Amino acid sequence: IFREKLESVGGGNSNRVTTFMLVKALVFTARKEIVLSALFVLLYALASYVGPYLIDTLVQYLNGKRDFDNEGYVLVAAFFVAKLVECLAQRHWFFKVQQGGYRARAALVSKIYNKGLTLSCQSKQSHTSGEIINFMTVDAERIGDFGWYMHDPWMVIIQVALALMILYKNLGLAAIAAFVATIIVMLANIPLGSLQEKFQEKLMESKDRRMKATSEVLRNMRILKLQAWEMKFLSRILDLRTTEAGWLMKYVYTSAMTTFVFWVAPTFVSVTTFGAAMLMGIPLESGKILSALATFRILQEPIYNLPDTISMIAQTKVSLDRIASFLSLDDLQPDVIEKLPKGSSDEAIEIVGGNFAWDASISTPLLKDVNLRVLNGMRVAI
Repeated sequence: IFREKLESVGGGNSNRVTTFMLVKALVFTARKEIVLSALFVLLYALASYVGPYLIDTLVQYLNGKRDFDNEGYVLVAAFFVAKLVECLAQRHWFFKVQQGGYRARAALVSKIYNKGLTLSCQSKQSHTSGEIINFMTVDAERIGDFGWYMHDPWMVIIQVALALMILYKNLGLAAIAAFVATIIVMLANIPLGSLQEKFQEKLMESKDRRMKATSEVLRNMRILKLQAWEMKFLSRILDLRTTEAGWLMKYVYTSAMTTFVFWVAPTFVSVTTFGAAMLMGIPLESGKILSALATFRILQEPIYNLPDTISMIAQTKVSLDRIASFLSLDDLQPDVIEKLPKGSSDEAIEIVGGNFAWDASISTPLLKDVNLRVLNGMRVAI
């Protein structure tokens, strides 16, 4: 399904792959899991705010205020059902996300592996086996893991809207202060997110260079030992590791700054909200305070997850760009090879008027008019 969709969005040309086309094909491949997990996320978000919404009513009921008969039983049942729905929705959400991630990862690994088998000689010179392994083990896995963070951006909007509704019900216009404080926290993270994407891209480039150098050393270990070049090439690999560690350190420091901003955010929002309520003269009753604190506690989770979400978006964007660039490389010409069923001919290999060149852009091939006929069981030396 993934391969067919990728070719269809590319107009039948499998070598014309962009990041948008790759994302579109992945979404189509895991569309069922994405839609179902989105529904469970929405159900989880709605159910999680039932408790904070009803806390003030429960406190008033305990203080002697009765709106209707059997109100206590109704409140207890509402708390129980809401928590049950919240837990079930969260479990099904996690299951569908994991299922979709496995599906996307398997599709990417299969496509990358098949692409590596059909690369032209010129394309193979630009990507070593170590880089291709990185595509399958690092980039494909990261894209598969993105499903855990995929719904967080729009989920935050819904949760903030529900939180503001509850705060406005309890604290009135002081909810505007909470909204402004939340916006300030989110805007403060924009430059940090840009830096994370930049550092992640540089980190993956340095990782590829190190893997390429390591693969070359391992392939030519006999020559290195014969010429006593071990320490020279070891120092080269260590220099590449130092460069990679430098970019990793910058990325980790930026991620730590982002995490610090969002861990401080809930305290900043709650202090701003209660401070605004006091300045406006809004009475802070026990039920309203408990409801607001419960709302802030639930709002902490999406705010805490935002740094990881922004970091994961940056990493996934880099991985998608890298895989799309690899899938856009030139392949061997498939129309010049004809494969016959096994046992249908006595010939194992036959070349008629073959022209060969390392670079397809060269007008004059290196080998011209090659004719070769190899029968089954023959021994051929070239």
